Amino acid sequence: MYFRVLGEIRQVRTIAVGSAIREIGRLRRAYGAGRWRKKTGLARVQLDDGTIGHAEIHWYEAHGIGKKELKLKRLLED
Repeated sequence: MYFRVLGEIRQVRTIAVGSAIREIGRLRRAYGAGRWRKKTGLARVQLDDGTIGHAEIHWYEAHGIGKKELKLKRLLED
């Protein structure tokens, strides 16, 4: 599902670091070596049908590489 993050991501937490990430090998092959972290947070999003709401999102992040592969995990009740 396509979505766009509106504004900043709040309540950011780290879920996993390094070898605790299941996809670590694929991330390193695709984007390069780095201290990869899997993170979660809450943000206001706009869905591809134009609906705007709050959602929990997950992504991977490494210093010098940035945020990669943002995923919308669930829409939250407003």
